[in-house]
Amino acid sequence: MSKTAVIYQSHYGYTQKYAEWLAEDLAADLYNGKAVKPSDLQKYDILLFGGGLYAGGINGISVLSKNYEALKNKNIAVFTCGLADPNDEENAKGLNGAIKKVFSPEMLNNITVFHLRGGIDYSKLSLLHKSMMAMLHKMIQKKSPEELTKDEQGILATYGQTVDFCDRSTIAPLLNWARRA
Repeated sequence: MSKTAVIYQSHYGYTQKYAEWLAEDLAADLYNGKAVKPSDLQKYDILLFGGGLYAGGINGISVLSKNYEALKNKNIAVFTCGLADPNDEENAKGLNGAIKKVFSPEMLNNITVFHLRGGIDYSKLSLLHKSMMAMLHKMIQKKSPEELTKDEQGILATYGQTVDFCDRSTIAPLLNWARRA
């Protein structure tokens, strides 16, 4: 039986929720990315790294990107967690663009990537994230209704509220990948 670790970094808890579900369903060890060392991961065959998406970056992914040489002999998957719907074609392009910024072509050949939908709780946002969302909201408000994407419509409709799109069933492809790895 392969030994599996789930490593995550989460600002607001959505990525952590997915990481906990994955660890539970796979009977895997769970690590907060802020506390894990590459040496902790050597005993595992399968590594699942999760991080929230913020302005095109992946929270905590440096644990993998900076230590890839020491970990590249493992079965590795990355799961991102963000507010945008990954099933939307335009969003998928943006999500894949964020991945290409972080990983070299060699890394991308050896890493399987999954995108999951998280949520937002405006009352818990840091000042920086509140400011970013306020600017985004203002930009979206300037568009005509016909120009708005589904996600932009959603941002306008839920601005300032708490929205949680986490869905345990969406981890099924990642679970299947890990069980076959």
